[in-house]
Amino acid sequence: MLRNGTQAPAFALLDDEDQLCKLQDVLKKGPLILYFYPADFTPGCTREACSLRDLHDDLLATGLTVLGVSPQSTESHRRFREKFKLPFHLLSDPDKKVIKAYDCDGPFGILVRRTSYLIAADGQIRDGLVADFGVSEHTKFFKQAIDLKR
Repeated sequence: MLRNGTQAPAFALLDDEDQLCKLQDVLKKGPLILYFYPADFTPGCTREACSLRDLHDDLLATGLTVLGVSPQSTESHRRFREKFKLPFHLLSDPDKKVIKAYDCDGPFGILVRRTSYLIAADGQIRDGLVADFGVSEHTKFFKQAIDLKR
């Protein structure tokens, strides 16, 4: 996991609408919650995404943007977003370059570690959490990010 105060690695990935998403462009709008998850449509990942969906209005009210990253295709992300009515974008990292840059690659390079980062508008990592099976810990992390921004 990247340490607090570290500069967030730059990236450019396709989102679920096949649009190129660059970190530098997102940060122009303000701080970011960037979360990494293993796979679309799995029980834990669905619970995590839905918890963010349910907190999304509060996140937006405090100026936070949300992006999710996993190795699935843009088409898989599009179906996942539509099925669960997710109001934020999901980025496709099939080569796991960004996943590795953010130190979220799992054992033997097979899985993605469930990791969340709070990135300030200046690109500095302000906080982070790794909890592979702890979806509720990530929900607490998201709520704490809201409280920090209030």
